[in-house]
Amino acid sequence: MSGADWIALDWGSSHLRAWAMLGDKPMVHATRDTGAGGLARDAFGPALIALVGDWLQADRCIPAYACGMLGSRQGWIEAPYRAVPCAPLDGGLVAAPQADPRVSVYVVPGLKQAKPADVMRGEETQIAGFLALNPGWDGVICLPGTHSKWVHVSAGEVVSFQTFLTGETFALLAGQSVLRHGMAGWDDAGFDAGVAQGLERPDRLLARLFTLRAEGLLDGLDPATARARLSGLLIGAELAAAKPYWLGQRVAVLGAGALAALYGRALDGLSVPVSAHTADAATLAGLAAIRAAHRSEAPCAR
Repeated sequence: MSGADWIALDWGSSHLRAWAMLGDKPMVHATRDTGAGGLARDAFGPALIALVGDWLQADRCIPAYACGMLGSRQGWIEAPYRAVPCAPLDGGLVAAPQADPRVSVYVVPGLKQAKPADVMRGEETQIAGFLALNPGWDGVICLPGTHSKWVHVSAGEVVSFQTFLTGETFALLAGQSVLRHGMAGWDDAGFDAGVAQGLERPDRLLARLFTLRAEGLLDGLDPATARARLSGLLIGAELAAAKPYWLGQRVAVLGAGALAALYGRALDGLSVPVSAHTADAATLAGLAAIRAAHRSEAPCAR
């Protein structure tokens, strides 16, 4: 890795992902399940070196630019939130404690919103990367995940955003609630039915959740249909609440895998102009932008 200029880090609650970068191009990618949520403050440095140590050289220091939960109050070092409306990335990098003389880590701050109260960490970098890859884009960005976010973007700024606990709620209900006894597999028709029900009557959500259990006991509801309908009910209720964001707007779904595809499917069913975009590409583009703009703030940057 002698040719690497810098390291890109996406350090979320459950995973640490790293890329050795040459300019704005990734050379090598590595990942581990050493997320910020499970680390004591003094364990971040060793976790980083365990993952990227082979990329480092004894005779020089290279910078690493990082986004995500390592900058939270419980993370490696707190990077204060910036208030919207604002550009998704605009300085304020915070230097993490130097765990090794061969690398210095600079943490990107998150964004905050006063009313309704909301915060994000990591997504601001994805948004900035998306805008760098799609110059002049205005509209709404949907970022599916454990905590999905809807973000209104205009003139290169994050105007407002709203977070939904949809993914975490699905995981808790499907894995730990009474509903877990009838959940397995997947059925697209069940998902579509759930989305329609969640959108039509979000006020009936809690009752319809228990109906899944009752139909399993009384009518032999297929576990695949039950699990898919649970997902659809939750996403449908989220879409009902997020209607001020997507109604009459074009929406970019910024994510990866099956979950992003489900959001795209649900929005397409509402005839919303929707496009799909890769989260990793946006993250790297965002970190490359912050590196290019703030190299002078990194003493060991080349």
